[in-house]
Amino acid sequence: MARRKREKKRRPPFGMPKGIVLLATSEGWRHSVLTVDGEMHCGRLTDVPVNAVPAEARAAAAAMVVGLAHDFHQARVDVIWDLPQDSGSWTAQVTVAASPPNAFG
Repeated sequence: MARRKREKKRRPPFGMPKGIVLLATSEGWRHSVLTVDGEMHCGRLTDVPVNAVPAEARAAAAAMVVGLAHDFHQARVDVIWDLPQDSGSWTAQVTVAASPPNAFG
């Protein structure tokens, strides 16, 4: 009797985000995304010009994380930026968004 090959359930290549660190550097805007399982993914915001204002960079970083959570985890998330502690760096908390109320009660 032939045995069926058991498929391993694959975990997404990108863990659920829980935080963002955004840094302004002379080369451009850098980010680190922290995940709930302790991973850290770092990179550069390529769509944001070096001379962009911080609000533009924060919006781009938040959109990136929202997209990652949706694409890899089918989850809606909220990004809430903390008050800046240092010029040139910002942090944000990422939380799973509350489900919209059921329209049918």
